[in-house]
Amino acid sequence: MSDAPLPREQSMGRIVLRRFFKHKLAGIAIGVLLVLVLFSVFAGLNSYSPTEQNPTNSFAKPNAANWFGTDELGRDVLSRIMYGGRVSLAVGLLSTVLSIFLGITVGALSGYFGGWLDSTLMRVTDAFLTFPTIFVLIILGAFLREQQLFILQNSIFVVIIIIAALSWMWPARLVRGLFLVLREKEFVTASRALGGSNFRIIVQHILPNCVGPILVSGTLQMASAIITESGLSYLGFGVQPPTPTWGSILSTAQNQIFRAPWLGFFPGFMIFITVMAINYIGDGLRDAFDPYVIHSEK
Repeated sequence: MSDAPLPREQSMGRIVLRRFFKHKLAGIAIGVLLVLVLFSVFAGLNSYSPTEQNPTNSFAKPNAANWFGTDELGRDVLSRIMYGGRVSLAVGLLSTVLSIFLGITVGALSGYFGGWLDSTLMRVTDAFLTFPTIFVLIILGAFLREQQLFILQNSIFVVIIIIAALSWMWPARLVRGLFLVLREKEFVTASRALGGSNFRIIVQHILPNCVGPILVSGTLQMASAIITESGLSYLGFGVQPPTPTWGSILSTAQNQIFRAPWLGFFPGFMIFITVMAINYIGDGLRDAFDPYVIHSEK
């Protein structure tokens, strides 16, 4: 009789992590995104202010003193991109968290209770999906900035609110579909028979089984939010000057693209590499949470 120890069953979390890092591009993307975050968080270490003007040094090419060159007002482009990264990443993350929270709330209520509540919430969701997004974003941005609430005087909150207000519908439909399937499972029936409240069943039993798809959806939402914020800032309806964002830096570069191509290249590259990294992380999470593969590896 063999004395070899029996193989220990691995937890789902450990399997998910191992499968995620098997996706080489996802692992690289995590490192790239971490570098981008540190790049933005430590923007204060740069010796130049993002708003400091030096007209005698305008349109300087990338050099030892100004690594990314300077713009038409002599402002250091590297400093502006570092500070702009704070805004762009914050808007992407916070608007995604808010939209996912709204989507989970609507989708969970709709999918779990069904009936008239499901019909009402889904018709509201369908109505939001029909809105021409970019025009509504512009109108909402202009409207909210006219309000007297103090929190809305800082345009970053305006952008977060309007992006979240028009992006919660996709996670809501995703969560609703998951709840429609999971509410019929045996473990839900057993919990209900044991006297579990609707709130407890939703939060403790059904929602944890939706984590994988929600995380994957969240990465796509964040990438989309960064692009949306950049587009709004590029059009002049996003975060307002003098606060720099990658989109607003691109906007000021459009008239100087042939004279000073570095003004458009560096912020464009930052948007591109950030969105690509987030998308690859989403791909890694999708593979890691594949239920059939996880079941086969347990």
